[in-house]
Amino acid sequence: MSKIPYRITLSEEEIPKAWYNVRADMKTDHRPMLNPGTMKPVIESDLTPVFCTELVKQELNVKDRFIEIPEEVREYYKMFRPSPLYRAYALEKALGTPAKIYYKFEGGNTSGSHKLNSAITQAYYAKQQGLKGVTTETGAGQWGTALSMACNYMGLDCKIFMVKVSYEQKPYRKAVMETYGASIIASPSNTTNIGRKMLADHPDSTGSLGTAISEAVEVAVSTEGYRYVLGSVLNQVLLHQSVIGLESKIAMEKIDEYPDIVIGCAGGGSNLGGLMSAFMADKLSGKAKPYFIAVEPASCPSMTRGRFAYDFCDTGMVTPLAKMYTLGATFIPSSNHAGGLRYHGMSPILSQLYHDGYIDEARAVEQTSVFEAAKLFAKAEGILPAPESAHAIRVSIDEALKCKETGESKTILFGLSGTGYFDLSAYMAYNSGTMTDYIPTDEDLQTGFDMIPKIPGIQ
Repeated sequence: MSKIPYRITLSEEEIPKAWYNVRADMKTDHRPMLNPGTMKPVIESDLTPVFCTELVKQELNVKDRFIEIPEEVREYYKMFRPSPLYRAYALEKALGTPAKIYYKFEGGNTSGSHKLNSAITQAYYAKQQGLKGVTTETGAGQWGTALSMACNYMGLDCKIFMVKVSYEQKPYRKAVMETYGASIIASPSNTTNIGRKMLADHPDSTGSLGTAISEAVEVAVSTEGYRYVLGSVLNQVLLHQSVIGLESKIAMEKIDEYPDIVIGCAGGGSNLGGLMSAFMADKLSGKAKPYFIAVEPASCPSMTRGRFAYDFCDTGMVTPLAKMYTLGATFIPSSNHAGGLRYHGMSPILSQLYHDGYIDEARAVEQTSVFEAAKLFAKAEGILPAPESAHAIRVSIDEALKCKETGESKTILFGLSGTGYFDLSAYMAYNSGTMTDYIPTDEDLQTGFDMIPKIPGIQ
């Protein structure tokens, strides 16, 4: 066949018309979320005061393999989807590897990341429900930016609690969110009961996604006409992000390719869960056996060093409990630059798939090694990657170099979930040699583990 093009594109008509719900195919469904008051499995009425009603239904759906994408959402998708699949010829040449490297690029929109896939969907359902607005948290700022765009489009108010270290590191992210009409609050803040308690206990706290979630939930449930929305972790979010994997598979079929290895960065799980969706369907059905690698920061190693246990999804311990890989809800990660991966837990879906061996490997990588890979990729491929995405790049490079050693020509697919143009302070730190690595000690992790709830007969 002729040479595979650098950029493999789909038509608007090939944008998926339905999301894929991996729970319908999982051999072992993840354990149900628990109501923190009763420790019983949550039901719709437990979640509707917090989330939009239709999103609650999606969250609890275990039967439908495909769920139709509303036409208004598909029309909005056409503004930035389908996203391109690239063959990384220049990176392959720089590495001198026989491996074939592909990446799905999700940064071609103003938010600069894959987060808009779920943000516009959640804003749509909020609008359909007649709500005034939504609250949320954001770490690195991609989710907050995406949600501010979506809420502006749908005519909704948007209140965002941004992890304090990112709020301080990324003023331009804040500027973009405010351009779209969102209000931004550094978390922990003095505007909520939970935030005030966190500041009293930890006055110098740089914040965490768990704390920002607590604050956003508190405001949502105490403000009439508002609901809380989340950009990762939840089943509904992985559902919406399945468009990434569905498109990736269609594009690879066009060039008669199929990945031997699928690699994605993993913080809460939205990017990896979306990228691997269609290929995981093949693995669960026995049609193919791609090797899945989840990549996380060594500073926040929930999958590689965490516990598989029921835990709160937020630091304030007001959300339902989920069975997931966790470092403990009170774990406050270091202020590394991969803000979108700075979360104490992992998606229940991905946690169960990893526990059952369908996600083959979780790998933790250090920050300086991640930026070394990011810089090499930027030089070769001409795109400055987000620090989160660069975790996947690091391991993709490592796997390609293994192929160089063995002479194998494996096909590697990774997710380039976003761009790094709002992360220039991190690149400056790496280029100047001032960037450092932090790996929590066993004693550091034990502090968080000690706070994981002990539930008789369940844990």
